[in-house]
Amino acid sequence: MTTIKPALEASTRAAIAARTQALFRRSGALREGHFLLKSGRHGDAYVEKFAVLSDPAATSELCGFWAGRHRADDGSPRVDIVAGPTTGGVILAFETGRQLGVRAIFAEEARDGDGSTHREFRRGFRIEPGERVLLVDDILTTGGSLLAMIPAVEAMGGEIVECAVLVDRSGGRPTLTSPTTGRVYSLQALWQLDLPTYEPGPETCPRCADGTQLHAPGSTGTGA
Repeated sequence: MTTIKPALEASTRAAIAARTQALFRRSGALREGHFLLKSGRHGDAYVEKFAVLSDPAATSELCGFWAGRHRADDGSPRVDIVAGPTTGGVILAFETGRQLGVRAIFAEEARDGDGSTHREFRRGFRIEPGERVLLVDDILTTGGSLLAMIPAVEAMGGEIVECAVLVDRSGGRPTLTSPTTGRVYSLQALWQLDLPTYEPGPETCPRCADGTQLHAPGSTGTGA
């Protein structure tokens, strides 16, 4: 069994990755051009997550992969809360929580007095000490959104079971480390997507070098 089970798990992961990729491509979420990414780096391809998240059936199917992973054999949830960062993480947390039958909450970005930012739970959202928390998000590039959420969960005494993303663009990062406690948490992605990113400037970014118009997709705008 020690050889069969890992093989089955690898086969299941491959099937999930293929299905995730198919849903993203079907929705037109994978776009080509010259993009300013949230990390500040440039890319010649961009994944528009809301092209997928605007499709309730696709979103439900993707969240179902997470729900199945965190459901016991008797159908009971292995987590108490699903939490995500604004904005895409709100949709994902809600649908995953709905399928598991647990609460779903989200963390918003707040600005500190020195101009830096952090994530916090507002609107009366609570995590009781010892509650098991599944963190979910859409696209992982640097992991900044999830890393900013971890201290907010830890401060309330929540126990993070896993960090889960739809698409990992980081190159296969396996864990996230809390910036406040140093605790290490497992990171799982439905689909690993290797798209190169570049430091801005004609010396490092080929699209800057050839003069292709830069676009800042999503909520940051449509062009730059």
